[in-house]
Amino acid sequence: MATFITDVKVILTAPEGINLVVVKIETNQAGLYGLGCATFAYRHLAVKCLVEEYLKPLLVGRDATAIEELWQLVHQNAYWRNGPIENNALSGVDMALWDIKGKMANMPLYQLFGGKCREGVPIYRHADGKDLSELCDNIQKYQAQGITHIRCQSGGYGGGAYGPAPATAPQGALDGIYLDSKKYMRDTLKLFDGIRSKVGFDVALCHDVHERLKPIEAIKFACELEPFDLFFLEDAIPLEEGNWMRQLRAKTNIPLAQGELFNNPYEWKFLITEQLIDYIRVHLSQIGGITPGRKLQIFAEQFGVRTAWHGPGDMSPLAHAANIHIDLAARNFGVQEWSGTEPPNFVIQELKGPREALLDVFPGLPEFRNGYVYANDKPGLGVEIDEAEARKYPCENTTTTWTQTRLVDGTLQTP
Repeated sequence: MATFITDVKVILTAPEGINLVVVKIETNQAGLYGLGCATFAYRHLAVKCLVEEYLKPLLVGRDATAIEELWQLVHQNAYWRNGPIENNALSGVDMALWDIKGKMANMPLYQLFGGKCREGVPIYRHADGKDLSELCDNIQKYQAQGITHIRCQSGGYGGGAYGPAPATAPQGALDGIYLDSKKYMRDTLKLFDGIRSKVGFDVALCHDVHERLKPIEAIKFACELEPFDLFFLEDAIPLEEGNWMRQLRAKTNIPLAQGELFNNPYEWKFLITEQLIDYIRVHLSQIGGITPGRKLQIFAEQFGVRTAWHGPGDMSPLAHAANIHIDLAARNFGVQEWSGTEPPNFVIQELKGPREALLDVFPGLPEFRNGYVYANDKPGLGVEIDEAEARKYPCENTTTTWTQTRLVDGTLQTP
């Protein structure tokens, strides 16, 4: 009997205080449904509206096994294409369809992608601290858990907390997170010098600029970081000024990772074909889900570019699981950012709360053990959702402040 889509639902939940969006696709086969991540934490209601008001009428009654056809249908249906709202909505649909496909095959998704290239996925975690001593303590705590790759920051990305303009800003300057790029670079160079002096060179260190520098500053900064042997430098160049990647590549030998804000292939194609980056860092739901993610991974492999998918707290466990399934089957896997499962009392510093609530809402998360993450062998993505538990943690529709980054004169800077 053919398998058709009978319903498309949106589930909103925030077990850690971060808005998560899940798409559930039901079929005419008893008990057969799929789940996918459509999380755009800062515009979650827009994604919900798009799925319920536009995608559901488009999808109900169609063949649930025709993943490529349905991806293209949703992608093209509104005529104007791409962007985070559409792509995240599309991702929820796409991941749910892959989840259904895996359940129909009675296989975990990595098997549908060709099977494992590795048994576990090595991860990197984020270490922060108010000063060098606290940061190094946090690095060593991660090392004790078997983690060998660690991203290091101190005080976020160089700005303070959101608040009134500092006294050095012009009169009347607006509230925000004020960033002094020169001070940020000096402080970070001093920080990495201290880290290497205290913990040595046996741990692989990363750093995320978060696009908060002008390209010419980023080039100077990358060159000055070279003595500290970084595993990679992330998002040194703003998305809108990608042509500067050619000059950055020519000036430094530091490995480069890019792509957290990418939406479509035209933003990464030249970076890969010209081998201007070493790691592609896309957010899987931001580019439309598993289908484009797999295509990107295979494309990057042809040019020696490795994957390092974005894996922050503002994506649901379904997306974390999708990352892991692709990682397991990818010949060109590099490393995986991780904020997934932890021991029950371990609190993730980027998030607002402990993991117990997340595990209650999303049973079946991939498991972290001694530096590696392992997918469970349940069919599909392997992650479920307890809708009753999810309702206990409603989303909040508030104004986003962490993106209101400003230069010293009050001008908005990319966050």
